Amino acid sequence: MDYDVFEAQNFTLQCGVSLPVATLAYKTHGALSAAKDNVIVYPSRYAGTHADQIYLIGEGMALDPSKYFIVCLNMMGSGLSSSPSNTPAPFDGPRFPKVTQFDNVTLQALMLREVFGIDEVALAVGWSMGGQQAFQWASLFPEQVKAMSCMCGQGTTATPTYAFLSGVKQGIINDPAWNNGDYDEQPWAGLTAKGRIWSSWALTQDWYRARKWAEMGYETVEDYLTGEWDKIYYHRDANDMLSLIATWQACDLGKNPVYNGDTDAAYRAIRAKSILLPGNTDLYFPTADNEAEAALMPNAEVREIQSIWAHYAAGGKTVEDTAFVDGALKELLAA
Repeated sequence: MDYDVFEAQNFTLQCGVSLPVATLAYKTHGALSAAKDNVIVYPSRYAGTHADQIYLIGEGMALDPSKYFIVCLNMMGSGLSSSPSNTPAPFDGPRFPKVTQFDNVTLQALMLREVFGIDEVALAVGWSMGGQQAFQWASLFPEQVKAMSCMCGQGTTATPTYAFLSGVKQGIINDPAWNNGDYDEQPWAGLTAKGRIWSSWALTQDWYRARKWAEMGYETVEDYLTGEWDKIYYHRDANDMLSLIATWQACDLGKNPVYNGDTDAAYRAIRAKSILLPGNTDLYFPTADNEAEAALMPNAEVREIQSIWAHYAAGGKTVEDTAFVDGALKELLAA
């Protein structure tokens, strides 16, 4: 096992359910300074884990483990932290309670305090659902978080993305094998449908028109869909994926006990120097939404990643896009 696990006893979620034991899987890179002032929190994305975050970590990069203590955090629902697939009865499988990003960040902050004695964060950064958590960090702990970057993500899920996610959810639950979440084996047809639905949203029409799939060695677009998307979620548990979708759909920066539904106040509270990094072709998180968020924040700017790779512009697919993201993060850490 290449990660550590923190356990919180009797952890109460926003929905009111108390988990007897809430687990948080995390991986650290680098060493914590004596002053404990070199901490970077880097939460996971949808269907991702700490193992998928290496592309932004390395010597000479912004997230340099020779300088910073980088904590890669796995969301609940990821299959590593508390999830439907690994939680015992009575909260197993489809009985796993709804988790919010407030819950995730509250658990993460608890772990940092209890395990490392950390109260100050030099940078909160994340891609996609990881960016949602970065926003939560900066809003919930405005005095402790010094800088923040959300890459191809938002602090609050927009309604078109909510609708898209509902379609993805249906792709799973319409498989008879899903059996209301009490399946004997994974609903493979549902997971295959999920991948196909995702394939036309994660990438742009221009990406397909440019035949980028051919550069990957596929002769036809159907070969690409079969080779890349049909099995992309086969290593994930269906109930875990549905749990993450519920978390994504529920994401609202102000719907928590701190801001009591005042979402604008949650954005205005952010004091961290922030750079929001939308992809100019991202269908999930369009630039205009980030611009509206930045307008509420006292120290934020938007820098658009010019990339045909859509949502994956911040996902380490090209050297150029990664260099653009890395440059912005270096500025934040140098400020």
